[in-house]
Amino acid sequence: MNQVSQAQASEATRNAVEYTPPFDIWENAEEIVLCGDLPGVATERLEVRFEDHELLITGRVEAREDLPRELLKEYGVGDFRRSFTIGEAIDTERISAEMKHGVLTIHLPKSSAVKPRKIDVVAG
Repeated sequence: MNQVSQAQASEATRNAVEYTPPFDIWENAEEIVLCGDLPGVATERLEVRFEDHELLITGRVEAREDLPRELLKEYGVGDFRRSFTIGEAIDTERISAEMKHGVLTIHLPKSSAVKPRKIDVVAG
């Protein structure tokens, strides 16, 4: 998929541990959709930015302190970061995002220049 790829650029040095949340990517004729599992993330702790062909998703998952005893821990707690390089085929002015039940869904609409279209044939 050449419209969206994971960014491979070098990153600035960070003092804190960060984790990379998993994302699924789907494509249809109209758009590319990114779905990321972000359990425990409040929208106030989430930032989605687009700049210089990069879609950057950052935020923080707070630790659950109200639970009596931790037996198993499988999802990340703390700061997270995920980035994707966005190609020219995406209409970046119409990118949208929504958070529901711990899943971040980002819609990347394709520009009209790359969408398939039917061409009518006129009888001559």
